[in-house]
Amino acid sequence: MSDKIKFPSINEQMDIYRRGSVEIIPEEELVKKLEASLKKGFQLNIKLGCDPTRPDLHIGHSVVLRKLAQFQQCGHQAILIIGDFTTLIGDPSGRNSTRPPLTAEEISENSKSYFEQASKILDREKTKIVYNSEWLGKMKFEDVIRLSSKYTVARMLERDDFTNRFRAGVPISMHEILYPLAQAMDSVAIKSAVELGGTDQKFNLLVGRDIQKEYGIEPQVILTMPLLVGTDGIEKMSKSHNNYIGISESPKEIYGKTLSIPDSIIYNYYELGTNVTSDELTEIKNALNSDASNPRDIKRALARKLVEMYHSSDAAVNAENEFDKIFINKGIPEDIPIFKPEINLSNLNIVDLIVKVKFAASKGEARRLIQQGGVSIDGNKIDDINTLVYFDTAQILKVGKRKFIKLSSN
Repeated sequence: MSDKIKFPSINEQMDIYRRGSVEIIPEEELVKKLEASLKKGFQLNIKLGCDPTRPDLHIGHSVVLRKLAQFQQCGHQAILIIGDFTTLIGDPSGRNSTRPPLTAEEISENSKSYFEQASKILDREKTKIVYNSEWLGKMKFEDVIRLSSKYTVARMLERDDFTNRFRAGVPISMHEILYPLAQAMDSVAIKSAVELGGTDQKFNLLVGRDIQKEYGIEPQVILTMPLLVGTDGIEKMSKSHNNYIGISESPKEIYGKTLSIPDSIIYNYYELGTNVTSDELTEIKNALNSDASNPRDIKRALARKLVEMYHSSDAAVNAENEFDKIFINKGIPEDIPIFKPEINLSNLNIVDLIVKVKFAASKGEARRLIQQGGVSIDGNKIDDINTLVYFDTAQILKVGKRKFIKLSSN
């Protein structure tokens, strides 16, 4: 493409791409593509598809986005495909039920938010953004039939989640069968050389290779990345499991949530979620295996690193100081919001208050927080869901570990 592009050597690139990857299929094809790129001076099209089902991203999403950024930093063309059309279909990967459809307006808003957050990781100016409605939305029914004829039902049912659902008697809709073919057409449309995805996307990515061949296009190499375990150390990171660290969350939230992870996944977070070098990774692994090191200190360094990545060095220092003040020195944050009750409101049930200040999404959640011992006023734990809070003096309401609000008196 341009003789001004300076690509790293093949060995340097492969070391970068292998880091944290689960599979590169087939690896020898990627080497050949890189050799041709280096020899002729053109960029490879590196594809990452995302269905904007939600407006917010967490560091679990960042794992594959960071891999895309690595290809970009090595001189290749990062292409982010916004699945505004495929979101209407719904990808069942890793799910045992179909996903509720979103409206076109929701998809549009989520897409904007997705790219804004992804730009914390990718070079905004060098990232190509395309929407797959540009080609999928133009296909006629005869085009869909012709596409469907290029893949067999038997091959489609080899997909693990389809197989499991079929055996369990869980319905599989025809639109779900068409989803991998629609995703494959994305690879055809942009002539992707490499497609990235989580391990749960492996089947779809392989279908893309097959369909590219059918259309006379050199098949893409696929690179899969692991699914990051959430802060609980058990389930995949997800908002639904409430075990996530959002990349747009405040510095204190990112710092505090990072310190809550089990010691067993510290290295995993460094490897997949940060930009530390291979030599630094080796040092971290050795330190974690050494009796002379305290995992807490390594975890604190990880928390600072993540805040630096998504905010700034100053924000990381401030978040750590704030954390120490609250949890080590048992202090109260300096800047906390103030709740001013209505003039004629002399008291409020604790459950209603927690919902009113938006520290819980529902009364049921507020009751659970109280029953779990996570609610206190001026340091005194509240364990009765029928407690009335009187607004005759200024008080500090604390919910969970990091939520504070000052209750103003009337």
